[in-house]
Amino acid sequence: MKYLQRIHHVALHVADVARSIAFYKEVLELSQLPRPAFDFPGAWFGLGDGFELHLIGGRTEPVHSASRGNHFALLVSDIQAVAQHLRSKGLSFRGPKTRPDGAWQIFLSDPDGHTIEFTQLLP
Repeated sequence: MKYLQRIHHVALHVADVARSIAFYKEVLELSQLPRPAFDFPGAWFGLGDGFELHLIGGRTEPVHSASRGNHFALLVSDIQAVAQHLRSKGLSFRGPKTRPDGAWQIFLSDPDGHTIEFTQLLP
């Protein structure tokens, strides 16, 4: 579509908004953004360069997410620093490992089981 500019946000349906806020704010250290006064629970976070993560409360169904399925990826500048940060928070994750093209990846699950990929591309 010729009017498409870029992706704006990723939305995740979460069971416990407060628990998810704690994870994304305190563990991943994302900046929480102001959110309009919707009539349902949720929270918004900045992902850098104007991209956003929108959490939507009220999930009651299981999450189906995996590295080879539904997930979202965050571009990072230092995959080893990300690994160290996640270790310091006591989190379990897969990686760092390289893709066939040489880029590095780490896969982490949030409290609901949504898969988050951290990617460091080749210079």
